[in-house]
Amino acid sequence: MTSTGIESHGRTMASLARDCAERYPDEVAARYRDGDGWADVTFAELDERVNDLAMGLIGLGVQAGDRVSVLADTRFEWTVVDLAISACGAVVVPIYASNSPKECAWVLGDSGARVVICENPAAMAKIDEVRGELDALEHVVLIDGSADGVSTIADLADRGGSSGEASELEAELNRRIDAVGAKDPYLIIYTSGTTGRPKGVVLAHDGFAEGRSIITELELIGPGDVAYLYLPLAHVFAQVIQAVVLEVGSTLAFWGGDTGQIIAELAEVQPTVFPSVPRIFEKIYTMATGMVEEDQRADFDRAVEVGCRVHDARRRGAPVSDEDEAVLAAADEKMFGLVRGLFGGKMRFAISGAAPIAPEILRFFYAAGAPVLEGWGMTETSALGTVNLPDSYKFGTIGPAQPGVEMRIDEHGEILIRGAVVFEEYWNNPEATKEAIDDDGWLHTGDLGSVDEDGFFSITGRTKDIIITAGGKNLTPANLEGDLRASRWVSQAVMYADRKPYPVALITLDPETVVPWAQENGLTSEVPELADHEDVRALIQAELDTANAHYARAEQIKRFVILPDDFTQESGELTPTLKIKRNVVYDKRADDIERLYE
Repeated sequence: MTSTGIESHGRTMASLARDCAERYPDEVAARYRDGDGWADVTFAELDERVNDLAMGLIGLGVQAGDRVSVLADTRFEWTVVDLAISACGAVVVPIYASNSPKECAWVLGDSGARVVICENPAAMAKIDEVRGELDALEHVVLIDGSADGVSTIADLADRGGSSGEASELEAELNRRIDAVGAKDPYLIIYTSGTTGRPKGVVLAHDGFAEGRSIITELELIGPGDVAYLYLPLAHVFAQVIQAVVLEVGSTLAFWGGDTGQIIAELAEVQPTVFPSVPRIFEKIYTMATGMVEEDQRADFDRAVEVGCRVHDARRRGAPVSDEDEAVLAAADEKMFGLVRGLFGGKMRFAISGAAPIAPEILRFFYAAGAPVLEGWGMTETSALGTVNLPDSYKFGTIGPAQPGVEMRIDEHGEILIRGAVVFEEYWNNPEATKEAIDDDGWLHTGDLGSVDEDGFFSITGRTKDIIITAGGKNLTPANLEGDLRASRWVSQAVMYADRKPYPVALITLDPETVVPWAQENGLTSEVPELADHEDVRALIQAELDTANAHYARAEQIKRFVILPDDFTQESGELTPTLKIKRNVVYDKRADDIERLYE
């Protein structure tokens, strides 16, 4: 592996703010919403804020090795808190802002957190509800708002930076930064738990630094880049993006906290890099294809085909025919230019992770000049494993193994991975650790897949998601479900066939497209009523017929029900990264499933 800035400047997250301030003092580290505009923070200013808060945490009594939890949505202060916790030698334990009080109690209790930093009084109320169960928890701190007897991070930073003990605290902070070891834990991230109770994944400083080294070596992100971050920093994907962007002196642009404003903020921020989960790309694709009339469909398909061909030729330095240039120019004027504009107009690429994305969606964005690079990783691998690169990609794959990572497919079709990015252990759970990592150091990922002659991996399903029909046929539902979600009318699709004679599906509608269509056709705009309407059912049947055509007869969905409501995090049916909690859906919708077999 080639030398990187990480190897030459240090390998712990504890020193990241300090190191970056020395290298890029006047460059913009962070940009965040401030009223109607945006505020910038330089690397020197970020380091100062991190140091003040870290000294405040030390003054609060936080010791090296203590677990400090963060219950907040992604925002600039999350990054300051994250780096400050690490700088004082403690371990960061994120909690999703959407977690229930019971889920918060599990993370805090299992990790033994002594401090929890809450975004606001509403988040703190979740902790208050379960405080009696948390013997180790000593302090609650607020980011925003106030409460009697509760300090804010501003209070702690003031005490750390301006108290009479500031010089002693600063000396202690520097000692702690230097004392953090490569094998010390940096993060304990609790898996979002599509099945069972979340497990605490311990990621050490050296493993996380190896991940930063890999992305730096691939030169995906560099100086001058701006990455728009709305992904939850409680997820490892966002954590890696945060670390790499800061590492190379780029800018983190934080969303304002309103999902309805993401597209508007992209236009304002004009990011060059956009990490995301597939859902936002599916939404934009649905919006774009919804503009295409049926008699224009062949022209649309040709534009995508030609766009892919032209961009591929340009990448390789190959000639492009005048005809293809003309077709792409027309498509650019009519649609593709608008698509690039939705991302701000300067995006070099987007990175899609955390869930599968349909190949036709990837082809569309590539043709539009807004490439979406699909990758794969897990919390247990520091979010790293494979990735398609701008100059080396295959649609429908998750890309080749990244540098320094070994991957193979075992005799059962499961993807195994080995390397420095693999986690240390599950916190307080040696049995689960032993089950996940074999004696030769291979992590058994639970993902089923294949690898082609060029080393590009593909995901075919999850071992835990395999459905066995009454006839003994093994089915992996993820691909067909993904094909259905690519429909502009469909929000979610979940297949079921366990010990049943044939597969069925639960389908939810996308109100952003279905409701306008219904109004144009003189139907009600109420989604629960549309779910039962025969015209809507005919729409979905046509989409299902198209999706089924790509699969063997035994794998095809025979019957379906359109649900009156969508799956949500609040209902417990989606994880914070919008993955389906299959067992929860099966349990909550058991009656709907059974009716499909009557």
